[in-house]
Amino acid sequence: MSFNMVDKVKEHLDIVESFDSQDSKEIENFRIKYLGKKGVVTGFFKSMGQLSPQDRKPLGQIVNQLKTEVAQKVKSLKTHSKVSNSSSNVPDATRPGFQIESGNRHPISIVKNKIIEIFSTIGFGLSEGPEIEDDWHNFTALNFPKHHPARDMQDTFYLKTPENYLLRTHTSTVQVRHMETHQPPIRIISPGRVFRSETITARSHCLFHQIEGLYINEKVSFADLKQTIEYFCQSLFQKSKMRLRPSYFPFTEPSAEVDIYWGLETEVDHRITKGTGWLEIMGCGMVDPNVLDNCSIDSNKFSGYAFGLGIERIAMLLYQIEDIRLFYENDIRFLRQFKSVI
Repeated sequence: MSFNMVDKVKEHLDIVESFDSQDSKEIENFRIKYLGKKGVVTGFFKSMGQLSPQDRKPLGQIVNQLKTEVAQKVKSLKTHSKVSNSSSNVPDATRPGFQIESGNRHPISIVKNKIIEIFSTIGFGLSEGPEIEDDWHNFTALNFPKHHPARDMQDTFYLKTPENYLLRTHTSTVQVRHMETHQPPIRIISPGRVFRSETITARSHCLFHQIEGLYINEKVSFADLKQTIEYFCQSLFQKSKMRLRPSYFPFTEPSAEVDIYWGLETEVDHRITKGTGWLEIMGCGMVDPNVLDNCSIDSNKFSGYAFGLGIERIAMLLYQIEDIRLFYENDIRFLRQFKSVI
């Protein structure tokens, strides 16, 4: 019996020697036929259990020879194959690998996380809310009069619903919702997307991102607000020189715009500051007592301040980006520039 099996193995040796192909699929099928779990070599090894010990040795030697020659033949054919494996469903495990590019955060996410980290170090918690809002939370509770132009269809995206819902125009809506369910002391920041019906230009977009802050407690003063803003400017921009200009917001009184002195060292500095060296970065002010009363917080006992800034604008300043539309075009060449930014 062993001699018959040896002869069969020799026949397969002749087949292996004569096999030739440049097709990677045929080569793989050849390998599976002989070296697979149910292949020819495995079948010979299983048959050896039926033989006597003295017959197993010569058969085992020639079966091992067959196994070796099959492996060498497959390796040789794959090495010299000129057929691309892209046309085959079977991958070639012998081909060298390729480098997989690592991902990176979007510049808006990078800046948002930096701002959150700065304010978290001085005790500000995080609060978020819905992007679809009602008139009360977006306007009325924040002391917007009925005739205020921000309520106009030109500035606000209204939804066709019986409740007259809208896409929030600022994240101050989150502050209102937080004050409705929490009593002072309150110290939060609220990042998120906001929507305004504006013409898309290099400096404006109908969708953008804000971070707003709120601090409510007893005896909170404008001096507390100024100290917080100075800490933020120094931490993010490494700029200590700032100024507050009187301004107007319906939900704060008094209100101010915050400028930092950017400098005039380069041509870019002259361009982005319009030759003044100063840059506006945010609005702020003391929370209007009407807003506190609308949220069931005693304005005779508590006071507070609020501030808000656009994340895109801060990112444009930090990374010297001149066109806001670059943030939304998903151009991989633009995004790859931020791989090294943590």
